[in-house]
Amino acid sequence: MAKAVSPSAVLSPGQIIKFTDLLSAGLRKAELPSDVSQQVIEQQGAAIVKGFVAGFRQRVEAVSGQIVRKVKVDRTRTPQGAIDATRRTPYTNSSVVNNMPGQTGDPEVDVVFFKLSRFISDDDLEKEYELRGLIPADPYSLAAVNEVDPAFADTHPNGTHWKDAEGKWCFATFNQWDDGERGVSVYRNGNAWNDLWFLAGVPP
Repeated sequence: MAKAVSPSAVLSPGQIIKFTDLLSAGLRKAELPSDVSQQVIEQQGAAIVKGFVAGFRQRVEAVSGQIVRKVKVDRTRTPQGAIDATRRTPYTNSSVVNNMPGQTGDPEVDVVFFKLSRFISDDDLEKEYELRGLIPADPYSLAAVNEVDPAFADTHPNGTHWKDAEGKWCFATFNQWDDGERGVSVYRNGNAWNDLWFLAGVPP
């Protein structure tokens, strides 16, 4: 079953203490000069706090509503084998498939899906992953999700991307066509992602 991360009660005192402890540790590690730091605190402290809270709020809002799937990944397969195991109609470029990443990594991963409400380029999508504390899911992990639950992409068309050895963006997507056919596409990408896709990421 898909597990959605939904909002709960407001930030608790305990969570605030934990966060301030992390902030304190980070500031001690930074070893900033005391005299200049004091000047910044006095002159810009309120603005720094306001900016910090705004940035934290942005990250919290970005994480809300995510779907998480825990999946076992068979990384001993060939790239084509990982695609074939999904039993979907392939629309693929063989050279891109053969060079898919994912043959190394954890055998069990949490794949996190999020949806954006706008069109976005591959370069800007990288910033969305970073905002959520994620990196793009490797195509092996994404294929494993769609292998275990073929119907998932019927209502949650999903995809991920990576750069090939030449620095060009490539993608793997899983969805259901209008005629009901379930397909998988693996190609080099030159277009923006539209607002229909659930983008797949994993914790770094």
